Amino acid sequence: MDKLDELRERIDETDNEIIKLLAKRQDLVKEAARRKAEEGSPAWTKEREAYLFKSREEMARKAGLPEGLASDLVRRILRESYGSSLKGNYPCLTKGGRRVVIIGGNGGMGRIFSEYFRASGYEVVAFGHRGWDKAQEYFKGASIIMITVPIDITEDVIKKASPYLTKDMILCDLTSVKAPITDAMLKWHRGPVIGLHPMFGPDVPNLVKQVIVTCSVRDPDKTAFLSEQFRLWGANVIECDPREHDKAMGIIQALRHFTTYAYGVFLSQIHPDLKQVMELSSPIYRLELMMVGRLFAQDPRLYADIIMSSERNLNLIQKYVQALKPELDLVLSRDTEEFTRRFLEARDYFGPLAGKFLRMSASVLAKLQDER
Repeated sequence: MDKLDELRERIDETDNEIIKLLAKRQDLVKEAARRKAEEGSPAWTKEREAYLFKSREEMARKAGLPEGLASDLVRRILRESYGSSLKGNYPCLTKGGRRVVIIGGNGGMGRIFSEYFRASGYEVVAFGHRGWDKAQEYFKGASIIMITVPIDITEDVIKKASPYLTKDMILCDLTSVKAPITDAMLKWHRGPVIGLHPMFGPDVPNLVKQVIVTCSVRDPDKTAFLSEQFRLWGANVIECDPREHDKAMGIIQALRHFTTYAYGVFLSQIHPDLKQVMELSSPIYRLELMMVGRLFAQDPRLYADIIMSSERNLNLIQKYVQALKPELDLVLSRDTEEFTRRFLEARDYFGPLAGKFLRMSASVLAKLQDER
């Protein structure tokens, strides 16, 4: 026992040294963040991150450490490092006026963009439905007008804002539906128009590696700086046609949210003991249940707006529900051979991505199991 106690003491001392080194690294990261802001470098780049993973894994291999250990550590350390990305100021990339008007700026998404614009030296004016009596004052000298309100009233707000718009103002929105909204902006505004869809919620700690979809539908040369501004904040900017965007979102959001909603409602009807279910579940099911619970912890109107935002979404969901009947019949008939055939047919559709997703999910589930 004396020898074991001695070894444990040495382990504690080593861990203490590791903690000190992590603190030292964090200080260096903060200094690097300040330098990047001064130089106008992005808060995050895929190339730098890839280099860190590759080089640290090589260092770990030479030190005789298990494969993947260094990557796990680096990934966790980087997450904390990215958390410091908003601590400094960013360059302001606009060549015009610095005033940004955010209609709906008091909501979750509005607050995020207000914070980042201010960190970049912009003058931000944010107001909601009670601020229209001062609209003339707010819009004067503005270069960017951003609309972030519920989908069902976005077009009405665009129309309401139109008398205050000048042709040199950039008009943009943050809704999850792009084709009808960009069409409305083009109808009610003569100047540059760009549709935006942040693929994250208002609970994100920062924008590093968060996806922002851009739909540049008029004067893209005048709105290009916005995409670069988002990249400086660390975002992953993806340009997309508005209609192609909406088609993809039907699968990514509407169909996925509907199935999650329906599953959660069904659970509430059969009323299982969720605590017991969680205790008995595997990591993969716990993760699935967490995603269901996450949806019901948020605003129901937001999800209703997304799911019911277009006829295309409704038709897709209807097609999905209708497709479940043959699969149910197959299971009820206990036809293992036909089940296997359909399973393998679907596997062929996923191709190499199936194996890649298996490896990626294994990494996520290992972390989830560690927290059990």
